[in-house]
Amino acid sequence: MKFPTLALALAAAFTGADAYWKGFNNQANNVDGSCKSQAEYENDFNTMKSLPGYFTSMRLYASSDCNQLANAVPAALATGGQILVGIWTEDDDHYAAEKQALLSVVQTYGFDWMVAVSVGSEDLYRGDAPAWRIAQQIYDVRGMLSIQTGYSSNVQVGHVDTWTAWVDPNNEVVIQACDWVGTDGYPYYQGTYDNGIDNAYNLFWDSVYQVRDVVNAAHPGAWVWVTETGWPTAGASVNNAVPSIENAQAYWSQTICSSFAHGHTFVYVLQDGGDLPFGVVDSNFNPVYNLAC
Repeated sequence: MKFPTLALALAAAFTGADAYWKGFNNQANNVDGSCKSQAEYENDFNTMKSLPGYFTSMRLYASSDCNQLANAVPAALATGGQILVGIWTEDDDHYAAEKQALLSVVQTYGFDWMVAVSVGSEDLYRGDAPAWRIAQQIYDVRGMLSIQTGYSSNVQVGHVDTWTAWVDPNNEVVIQACDWVGTDGYPYYQGTYDNGIDNAYNLFWDSVYQVRDVVNAAHPGAWVWVTETGWPTAGASVNNAVPSIENAQAYWSQTICSSFAHGHTFVYVLQDGGDLPFGVVDSNFNPVYNLAC
């Protein structure tokens, strides 16, 4: 496997769980809908570092929207943080803007702030693009970094999707294009299973191992990362899955902590911005529950 230069340095410096990337998904927008500034990204990085476990990595979904990378990369460099880059793949003009935003920041700042690049997010699950198209875009972004920067040998390029999309044999071409595969798994949403908090650990790891088996068969050597998982603190129940602070705490302690110890893991989400409250910090950036492992 090929790692960014910074990843190699960290892997050499730490052992066990400390050698894995661990962090949070993060939004381009503040809770009020405004675009985040560099200073606000710096606050996000510093908030993560202040949490138990000392998190330094965040996953972003896009690169050009809200000048996301242009603001987040200098914030990462200022705070010692790293970014799992997202390239939004829908719409040709948007995709071109995403690529240009990534190219601009690597030409300006280099690569030491970068964890890896994800080309797309849950496109296969949503049915927004055929598998061959996502694979083509992965090769395209890797080629751009190689031809125009000469650094492709140090950058991993992959794709993030739901575990159910990865185990679909129709999507094998995407796995074959990836250096790494990001899997999203939420036992809370698995409404056809016994998905209560008491069985969440089993459901989560069953999904991860199913993806690992498929990836090992289609592309031996490609790593499987957990790129989204979490449990909401409020909202509607899904079958046996009940949102609550108590259950979110239990999911963190039992499942997320175990994922940190066994592979690269990005939790959904640092601070709320979606339909359900998954955020681990509140509007004042204080932990919603105990985040110690």
